[in-house]
Amino acid sequence: MELFSGRPQNERIEKETSAEALLKAKGFEEVYVRIDDDTVDVVVNKAELTDSEIAQIEETLRKARIISADEVKNDEVSVGNTVVVFDMDFNEEDTYKIVGVIESDPDKNLVSNESPIGSALLGKKVGDIASFETPGGMVQMKIIKIS
Repeated sequence: MELFSGRPQNERIEKETSAEALLKAKGFEEVYVRIDDDTVDVVVNKAELTDSEIAQIEETLRKARIISADEVKNDEVSVGNTVVVFDMDFNEEDTYKIVGVIESDPDKNLVSNESPIGSALLGKKVGDIASFETPGGMVQMKIIKIS
């Protein structure tokens, strides 16, 4: 079957395999790759998106640095710390763990060091006020505990 004409045979096979994997991941039990122009376009776009995501992850891994527990200090906020803050606008405490971009999950209070709140907290000490802009306005949080 010739899915992508004009490409080397091994690349066609690789792309076809990626397309099948993508379709299977979407819940298709049996995968048939049709040579219908619309279907090929969808498969090609999804395959290219996957290639782009892989390239982004590879770049992140090349820049990654493992931080040992010994390097994480509790005197000021850095990546790896858990921080208890007092939100001065809502008069409530929140707890955040400062992580790298890949690990971030706001639903679990894992905030990226590059996010507005993460970057505002970095370098702060207990008692300091961290301020950052949100779509809803300026937010101020007082650092209560760093661990």
